Amino acid sequence: MSQDSAAPEVARKLSGRRRREVVAVLLFSGGPIFESSIPLSVFGIDRQDAGVPRYRLLVCAGEEGPLRTTGGLELTAPYGLEAIGRAGTVVVPAWRSITSPPPADALDALRRAHEEGARIVGLCTGAFVLAAAGLLDGRPATTHWMYAPTLAKRYPSVHVDPRELFVDDGDVLTSAGTAAGIDLCLHIVRTDHGAEAAGALARRLVVPPRRSGGQERYLDRSLPEEIGSDPLAEVVAWALEHLHEQFDVETLAARAYMSRRTFDRRFRSLTGSAPLQWLITQRVLQAQRLLETSDYSVDEVAGRCGFRSPVALRGHFRRQLGSSPAAYRAAYRARRPQGESGVPAPAVEAVVPAQASGPQARRPAAAAATAPGGLPEPGKPHSDAYAPGRPALPGQRSVHQA
Repeated sequence: MSQDSAAPEVARKLSGRRRREVVAVLLFSGGPIFESSIPLSVFGIDRQDAGVPRYRLLVCAGEEGPLRTTGGLELTAPYGLEAIGRAGTVVVPAWRSITSPPPADALDALRRAHEEGARIVGLCTGAFVLAAAGLLDGRPATTHWMYAPTLAKRYPSVHVDPRELFVDDGDVLTSAGTAAGIDLCLHIVRTDHGAEAAGALARRLVVPPRRSGGQERYLDRSLPEEIGSDPLAEVVAWALEHLHEQFDVETLAARAYMSRRTFDRRFRSLTGSAPLQWLITQRVLQAQRLLETSDYSVDEVAGRCGFRSPVALRGHFRRQLGSSPAAYRAAYRARRPQGESGVPAPAVEAVVPAQASGPQARRPAAAAATAPGGLPEPGKPHSDAYAPGRPALPGQRSVHQA
């Protein structure tokens, strides 16, 4: 589904006192300044000379100030929560802690805005604020891949998809971490004013108007720390060490001495992911590392990652990474600096859960070293998320996708 697709109709009619062109940005103390600045830059600067329609920005304090950013800066917002009552779009760019509840007054203001037809947007950890307000119940949503399992565990009624850069569910939208907030803000401009306006804004920001792919390339092998003390940790650790073998979820359930249904339920409650999807993702990640660090053929890679056939590897690899294994390897090697040795990188340790030594024990696993040439280090987020990584494929999920 293309990112240019129109968003579904807003479920509620916009209240008469709210204006479509008014965007309220809700800031909290302790929030990261980068994420906070994204909607301020997109919606708060007059770029009509470049063909970008103007929005009216209201920067609102979600709690008593002064507001301190993660860098120690102090901010004073010109408006309070009452100003949200005029906005047709309300953006929560970040929340300071995924473990602490947001202020009740701010949650009430968000619920009221949504009831009156405003479009509610959560960037990165801002999704936790929307979830706390109950606005994501029964809806698809995303957040930074690292926090997605926690969001799914804490709010089980939310359909969390950690693979997406952003999710447009009509009147409630969420994005992944950091740079994905720019993707979602550009999508909002594209939805409101068309591709030409979004393209003009992207040129001013010196970013692509659309990014391909999702968060899969940044996912790592780790699971939430909470699983470390759970009996399933040993089963998960075994699975990561035996990815080269052909086994299925029934095998894991048997090792956990559980029925398949109980194992599925228990695994999802701990990780926010279905065990089959998790297992496939780990096999694809292992294939990704082998393609980057070895000269094995695609058929050999499939066998070493536990896929029953190269066809199965190609299908899952393309679905998760938007490229064939051969094309991924070619693109990766094309970006390696000239003269760099093609010798596989040494194996490094990946953090996997285990019961033996605390919440997170280290076990050896084949993993790629830092990827040169602008690619993110496999399994870790990268600050320059705009480095091209694969063929054009939408990184956005919309309500139209079933």
